[in-house]
Amino acid sequence: MSRPVVLFDLDGTLADTAADLCETLNVILEMHGRERVPETRVRHLVGGGARLLLERGFQETGEPASDAMLDLSFDEFIDYYGRHIADHTKLWPGMRDQLDMLAERGALMAVCTNKVEGLSRTLLAMLGIDHYFPVVIGGDTLPVKKPDPEHLFEAIRQLGGAREDAVMVGDSETDVYAAKNAGLPCICVSFGYTRVPVPELDAEAVIDHFDEFPAALAKLMPKYFA
Repeated sequence: MSRPVVLFDLDGTLADTAADLCETLNVILEMHGRERVPETRVRHLVGGGARLLLERGFQETGEPASDAMLDLSFDEFIDYYGRHIADHTKLWPGMRDQLDMLAERGALMAVCTNKVEGLSRTLLAMLGIDHYFPVVIGGDTLPVKKPDPEHLFEAIRQLGGAREDAVMVGDSETDVYAAKNAGLPCICVSFGYTRVPVPELDAEAVIDHFDEFPAALAKLMPKYFA
């Protein structure tokens, strides 16, 4: 019997992680003599993983970082963030109720994120939602990251689901483009972190609160949620 497959991004989609990412980025920037970046700006820099966040952070505050500097600062970032990963991070309102609903409907769920897998699993556990996600594909799980479709395909394979029964839920161009590259519909939240305005991403559905999630699922996956 087929089952719906729902793939979630993590940062900005499942949870509001910006405060902890922002503080970690600023700690590392200050270690290297750079100015702090306001959290409102960091929200536009997130997406693509820690290394890309650091690269964007250095560009925001002066000369671009060399590859050697990015290697060093990446290790520093992972160390600090791992110790402060959930100081301020919290699930978006309504998120847990929707995960319960999906579980009751028998949905297969995975996290597809460009955050490194180990930190992703740590955060999911600290938020108390790791039991919903038997599969976590992180930015270092495969040789590729989103928006490469293989990132999503591997999650579907590990879940034992089918591509024609899958939907992606994300907040940014990385997620929407990954879904498009994979031939999957995408539900995009309007309250996450994106460098491209959500209306320009052309997602199949956009929600402003997770209370609107069931209606979006019904629209895109009527076989399971109508």
